[in-house]
Amino acid sequence: MEYIVSARKYRPLSFDTVVGQAALTTTLKNAVKSGKLAHAYLFCGPRGVGKTTCARIFAKAINCQNPTAEGEACNECESCQSFNEQRSLNIFELDAASNNSVEHIKTLMEQTRIPPQLGKYKVFIIDEVHMLSTAAFNAFLKTLEEPPAHVIFILATTEKHKILPTILSRCQIYDFERMTIRNTVDHLKHVAQQEGITYEEQALAVIAEKADGGMRDALSIFDQAASFCQGNITYEKVIEDLNVLDSENYFKIIDFSLENKVSDIMILLNSVINKGFDGGLLIQGLAKHVRNVLMARDPQTLPLLEVSDQMRERYQEQAKRCQIPFLYDALKLMNQCDINYRQSSNKRLLVELTLIEVAQITQPAEDGASAGRKPRRLKSLFRTLIQQSQPKKTTAPQVAAAAPAVSSSQLGDSPSASAASSPSNTSQTSTASYTSKASTASKPNISLDGIGFSWNKLRNKGEKTTKGGMQIIPGSINLPTGQEKETNAQFTQTDLEFQWMSMCNRMPQKYSGIATRMKNMNPLIVDFPAVEVVVDNELIKQEIEDIQGSISKTLQIYLRNNQLKLSVRVAEQKEKVKILTRKEQYEQMAEKNPAVAKLQQAFDLELA
Repeated sequence: MEYIVSARKYRPLSFDTVVGQAALTTTLKNAVKSGKLAHAYLFCGPRGVGKTTCARIFAKAINCQNPTAEGEACNECESCQSFNEQRSLNIFELDAASNNSVEHIKTLMEQTRIPPQLGKYKVFIIDEVHMLSTAAFNAFLKTLEEPPAHVIFILATTEKHKILPTILSRCQIYDFERMTIRNTVDHLKHVAQQEGITYEEQALAVIAEKADGGMRDALSIFDQAASFCQGNITYEKVIEDLNVLDSENYFKIIDFSLENKVSDIMILLNSVINKGFDGGLLIQGLAKHVRNVLMARDPQTLPLLEVSDQMRERYQEQAKRCQIPFLYDALKLMNQCDINYRQSSNKRLLVELTLIEVAQITQPAEDGASAGRKPRRLKSLFRTLIQQSQPKKTTAPQVAAAAPAVSSSQLGDSPSASAASSPSNTSQTSTASYTSKASTASKPNISLDGIGFSWNKLRNKGEKTTKGGMQIIPGSINLPTGQEKETNAQFTQTDLEFQWMSMCNRMPQKYSGIATRMKNMNPLIVDFPAVEVVVDNELIKQEIEDIQGSISKTLQIYLRNNQLKLSVRVAEQKEKVKILTRKEQYEQMAEKNPAVAKLQQAFDLELA
């Protein structure tokens, strides 16, 4: 006997046998019963969900001479018999993937003019209609808008967005849903019973998950698994045949993470990779597993788990041990790993780091240092430093004992004074006074503002730095201290030029223009400690004089000489240096060094 694959052998022949499309099949049956038929239908949805099958069943029911009360075909009349024997002249099927030209559509339109020989309608089923060219769509448009009364078009496609809006507006659109895992498993059970194949429900769930919502794919995988298992479909054999990662690995990783067992997770990851599985596949599967655990925590979201009853119980059991913050953080880490996986040059290391971070989520935040621990926040470090620098607090009895005794004679002889001189009042007063003074004296003034510096501090906050009421140029955190400061230190021309250039580099952003011009100036020691700066014109001199006080104060501090005086003058005509062009600079270089000219001639160089 000829073997027929399950996808063809168990293909639905009536609306009642269609799996997972109850709403659509009910609508089509009602249309057949009432006789209110549109001239064009569009069936769209993912692959293997029954679009072409429903189109054939609908076409047979339309032409059935004795339809049932439910809107099904009778399968006994001549029209149904001819359709079942594939000799019907009223139902035409066209594959638009291979017949997508204008000529094919024109030939099809010619056939619409001929009325049906048997039955009421001529039905044209065009599969994969999105493959038609734009010209073919335009040729088909007029006939689709006003077809003959005896013609019905049924279009099927997996990519509705590729169809012209003018076509969509002339059709009744039916969106087919993906098969749920529960519907797929139930149908596979029926097929297994018909074929006499034993099975495990968990194995059928793996097949349904692998099919990704397509019944045709599920039946094809079922045939493959049945051949490998020789009539006894078990979970272990199915995951071996399909090369699917065992879900037990995901349960173990989460259990190890809750116990912070990083080493066991690394060993498990190594065994998974050695079996040929990709690290990215493990992360994706683990993220889906954590999502299922999160759904299993709440009875309201429990129906969202598309798994077998046995797996649902395992998810619920593990969900009781997992806290919601742990699941949220784990999902976030694995999602970030999935995003960065393709760009990573060391993919295994990325997966290992992600699993290590997942295993550390439940570790105490303020635990001692250990290997593999996540870095702590700087705030915790600073808090530890502050606590170490504070003195230990003295208890109240010790302070009271240490406080000096106050006699009544020292307080005076007035009634009020004698009332205050009672032992209890005296002890409380002296204790409070001593405690407040001790706490005030022993509390250290710790400020963290000076730890580190940024460009904003150098540019913005630096303008507020003052020394003796005069602003100084910011940029150094090692200003001379009071012990090292000298008021009459000697400095050389080299020291002056170095501090001048350093000062120009440290000037705030708003003085960037004058700082650039100052870098080209050469301050000179004319009569120690007097310093003179020669500028080119009065405009630059005015800009220098506006900040002359800050410049002088900065040089005094960094050169350690408070007697330093800065003067600015405009250069005389004879002191002005001519600015040479590039060509004049090259000629001057060639005159001093003839080898430069020879180099230019040898390589035929041109001045840029």
